[in-house]
Amino acid sequence: MRDPRAWSRVRGAVLGLVCVLALAAAAQVARAAPTVEKLGPHLYAYISDNDGSSNSTFLVRADGILVVDTGIDAHEGEKLLAAIRRISSAPVRYIVNTHYHPDHQGGNGVVGPHAVIISTAFTREATLRLMAQMEKRAASAKGAKFAFRPATLTFSKQIRVYLDGEPVEIYSTGPGHTMGDAAVYFPEEKAVATGDLFMNRSCPAMDKGSVSHWIHTLAWMLTLPAVHYVPGHFGLGTRKDVARFHAYLATLWEQVDAAYRGGVPVGQLASHLHLSAYSDFRQFPQYQATFVDNAKHVYRELETAKKGGAAKVGSGGSR
Repeated sequence: MRDPRAWSRVRGAVLGLVCVLALAAAAQVARAAPTVEKLGPHLYAYISDNDGSSNSTFLVRADGILVVDTGIDAHEGEKLLAAIRRISSAPVRYIVNTHYHPDHQGGNGVVGPHAVIISTAFTREATLRLMAQMEKRAASAKGAKFAFRPATLTFSKQIRVYLDGEPVEIYSTGPGHTMGDAAVYFPEEKAVATGDLFMNRSCPAMDKGSVSHWIHTLAWMLTLPAVHYVPGHFGLGTRKDVARFHAYLATLWEQVDAAYRGGVPVGQLASHLHLSAYSDFRQFPQYQATFVDNAKHVYRELETAKKGGAAKVGSGGSR
């Protein structure tokens, strides 16, 4: 985030999220163990056993392993690494972090202490700032042991990594869940690791990103010939699941846009939302991830766009 004032506005919220996620992860340790699902000849999805720590994806080849996201802390990283080791003893050569939130990279140092860490340039910058702030407010972690390792390799548009000749395509998708998300496509496995750009049957938490561009990114994901989509949290998704999540955000945008143009104050948005088609979506007030929270985010984006130019759903592109 290049504007220090912009970072300051979200810093407190992010540090608060760190506390909530750490507590959620700790509170759910006793739940059923995480599951590992084989998606293709060499690709696996690790589905976390709690809401406070991310899912992961890992590609296993003879010359090494690539992992996408590593969970919230050292404990979750150890669980992930144990699951990987039940399948392969090959070294973890690469870790891709889809964005800077701690629940996706707090286990980096455990899972791949010598791995090349790959992220967008934005994610690296935001991670370094987050680490500096957390050092000043160590008590916020409530005993969680984070094992951050910021990116050692950054990219701006796309980077391709090969493991034993198999390509892994890593894309900077631009503003969405955050201001610098990444998605990972495994063409030979027909799978996409989406980070929090896709949440299976759930309202997403929204950082300082762009819902309009997020909708565009999901439409792009659906053009890929993928069968499996590994979401940032919750169960594995299909193309149909991603299409439904895309429809949710597009519908939300349309309804909030209509209310905004009609002069409805932000405090009265709830009565103008008609989202019964998505009544099965999980909502998490503690993460500011509810229909109303999402609607308020869209409203603020529309307000900002009015000052600097009209926002259009699906405008722009990063690939």
